[in-house]
Amino acid sequence: MTDHDQPTDHDQRPLDADEILDVVDENDEVVGQAPRGETYARRMRTRATFILVRDAEDRIFVHRRTPHKLVFPGHYDMFVGGVVGAGESYDRAALREAEEELGVRGLPQPEPLLKFLYETAEHTWWSAVYQVRWTGPVAPQESEIDWHTFMTEGELDRRLAEWPWTPDGLAAYRELTARRGSGSPDGPGR
Repeated sequence: MTDHDQPTDHDQRPLDADEILDVVDENDEVVGQAPRGETYARRMRTRATFILVRDAEDRIFVHRRTPHKLVFPGHYDMFVGGVVGAGESYDRAALREAEEELGVRGLPQPEPLLKFLYETAEHTWWSAVYQVRWTGPVAPQESEIDWHTFMTEGELDRRLAEWPWTPDGLAAYRELTARRGSGSPDGPGR
């Protein structure tokens, strides 16, 4: 990575509960806009991206979220990603979020794999799942990630029952695993 590829201080900004998000319906059609904090507090349906990052050895980037996150603080995740901003496409958000959280520039456009509606009593968002390969160094965003490593799928699978995982990330990972198990070419081990 060259000096101009290093993340700047503005890339390490704290989470913004006032960031405006599109509010969507059950068909993923925009029906309004609201600040992120309000969408979480009032369980308004929004959009999110999940990007599975693999290194040159095919290991998966795994990290622990900071205790300051608005949702699932201190949980582990096998995806980077986040909310889709108002008027932003899933593809653009996937690239932006992955570069921000990994602290890199020049990441290839993540490849879309699937989309599903994540819903619990507390949260609801349309979830676009992607994958990308990054073989360079990472410098994770400190406001988002307080620990990270790359793990083989076997190592990750062994940790699933041991660590507290983000429920939406776990749901996305299970969707990918099920797809791979059914013979779909879009599973995580592609």
